[in-house]
Amino acid sequence: MLGSRRRTRTALWQAVSEYVEQRRWPVTQGTYLVRDGRGTRCSCGRSGCAAPGMHPSDPQWSAHATSTPAAARYLWSQWPDSAVVLPTGHAFDAISVPLAAGQRALVRLERMGTPLGPVLATPNGRLFFLVAPGAAGELPHLLYQMGWDDAELDLRCHGEGDYIFAPPSPLGVLGAAEWIRPPEGDEPVLPEARLLLGTLAYACHRNSARSGSGMWLAS
Repeated sequence: MLGSRRRTRTALWQAVSEYVEQRRWPVTQGTYLVRDGRGTRCSCGRSGCAAPGMHPSDPQWSAHATSTPAAARYLWSQWPDSAVVLPTGHAFDAISVPLAAGQRALVRLERMGTPLGPVLATPNGRLFFLVAPGAAGELPHLLYQMGWDDAELDLRCHGEGDYIFAPPSPLGVLGAAEWIRPPEGDEPVLPEARLLLGTLAYACHRNSARSGSGMWLAS
């Protein structure tokens, strides 16, 4: 158990260094599970936390996010179990879809030769496609242009004021986030949202039809 915890801390430390020093992505800390005699609790300390180990640790997380290596190193030296939270709307936006829909869309996009950026999966069953910043503001118009504005789509764009959890962050008891397509190079190429959106929307629509339900989460 101790060895596993040490490996997790090392992986988190290495990831934070990569995101901040190599990619210049701002980071902030997320909560984590704390073990006590009765089981586990969220590091935020709130009784009855609604999302134990699955939210930013600082209520002012957006204002306090940092891309300064020294500041990031200090934070994780003090709280080494913290999940890595990446604010969206700065270096990138992210489009998230259900895992099954995202996997089908990813295969199709790769077959079509569509330029893709990093893609990550979270253990709560979502796939996140990183795209050029500004996508969240454009999404309703893009969906309208493509004829998807009236469809029920379990599709969400994370932009300014939002965040995603970065691999290899543990998310409560669910497991860890992981890269499906890891970032490449110091500044990964990020596609425009419009290049992916049609395929993602169609995959979400098919996924909703199979499950018999849909959800509108465009922003």
